Order: sequence, then C-alpha cells, then structure tokens
Amino acid sequence: MAFSTTLPPLLLLSLTTLLSLLPSPTSAQSAPAPGPAGPINITAILVQGGQYTAFLRLLNQTQVLNQLPNQLNNSNQGMTLLAPTDNAFLNLPSGTLNNLSPENKVKLVLYHVLPKYYSLEDLNTVSNPVQTQAGSSKGSLGLNFTGRGNQVNVSSGVVDTQINNALRQQFPFAVYQVDKVLLPAEFSEAPAPEGSSSDSPPVAGKRPAAKGPSADGGDGGDGSSPASNGGGRRVVGGLMGGVLLVCMMFL
Repeated sequence: MAFSTTLPPLLLLSLTTLLSLLPSPTSAQSAPAPGPAGPINITAILVQGGQYTAFLRLLNQTQVLNQLPNQLNNSNQGMTLLAPTDNAFLNLPSGTLNNLSPENKVKLVLYHVLPKYYSLEDLNTVSNPVQTQAGSSKGSLGLNFTGRGNQVNVSSGVVDTQINNALRQQFPFAVYQVDKVLLPAEFSEAPAPEGSSSDSPPVAGKRPAAKGPSADGGDGGDGSSPASNGGGRRVVGGLMGGVLLVCMMFL
C-alpha cells in the first residue's frame, strides 16, 4: 500500500502561517534606532557646578540664556561656554558691571561664548584669535588660547586666566570654568591722572593758589581767622619790647 507524501492544503496553510509569525534572523539582530537627544539644560549645568550664581544672573538679565539653546539646535558645529565663577565677578573693579550699557552687557556675555565645540585638546592647538559670539568672523573681539599638556590659558588682551575645570565636555556643548571675567580690550578705560580727584578733576594749565597772607593781614592757610592771627603777633611784639626796656634799665 503506497502512502502519499503530499500534505493536505489545510495543514500546509497552517505551517506557513506559523512560520510568518516567527522573527527573521535579520530583524532579531538589528538594534533599534537611537531616539533624539534631550535638550541641553545650561542652567542645570551651572547650578550643579555650585559657584556660578552671578554668571547665571547676567545670562538671564541679558536674555542670552534663552538664545543659546536655539543656537545649539540650529548649529552643526556645537558651542563652547567659558563660565566665570562668583569670585571672578567679586574681583572685578567696583562698578564695572553697573557702568556697562545693556548692549555692552550682552556683548560681555557673548564674549564668553565660542560658536563651535572645542575640547581641551582642541584649545591647545587652535589657531588664534578664536572667534566669539560677540565679534565677527574677521577676528574682532576674539580670544587667544595657549596650552601645554592639560593646562590651557585664555587671554582677552586685558585679562589672562587659566581654564581649571570642565563642567561639560561632550559634543555639541562644552562648558569650562574660568577664574576671571574676560573683559574685552575695548571695555578698558585709561587710568586717572595720579593725585587727581574723581569728583573735581584738575583744570589744565591752572595751578592751585599758594598759601599766604590774606588781604586783611591773616594767614588764611590753616583755616584760622585773620583777627586771631594778627592779635597773636601784637601780643608777642609787646612782650619782646618790654623785655628790651628792662634790660636797658640795668645797663
């Protein structure tokens, strides 16, 4: 008796359905596509650093804090932020920030932002001057970096300091600590003449009046009244005259 090796149509359909439900080797080995990276929280980075309250206040006051995330999202080169510490702001000359116009405050903050991601190794070998967000691509308001090994220094031409700590060093955003506020050269002021008063500057070509006798016979140089000075000289003269007369009587 011969057996048929042909499967019934219904059984063949069931096997085909089961095989289609099993995962293919290719789909089992493929990794899922990475999801989009979350937004970078600049405030959280600086707060976690613990000593950037003054810089955060200035970032908020100038609205730069709201602009940086948008620029990061629209840039394929990343960004680098140089964050001065609270001590850096305390060491500024008195009234430095208060004397800046709102426009120059924005420029000061953007002077600490590089429109490109730089690792510490990159800053060791970068071509100077490095463009900042405060200047143009031609090099105005740029910064100069020098380094050896793990030590990197930054200079504005007026202020020199060392980059001591990396708060974040991961593309597309790097944040580095600086211990001085980087003041642009155009913000510096010429020193006042030695011995001059800030309230009443000296007039060119005019010499101060010399101390001497006043028109009514008083000295006028030490704040005493002319009458008291003149009376004092008359008393001394009378005493001297009396002493001479007594000496002549005994001769």
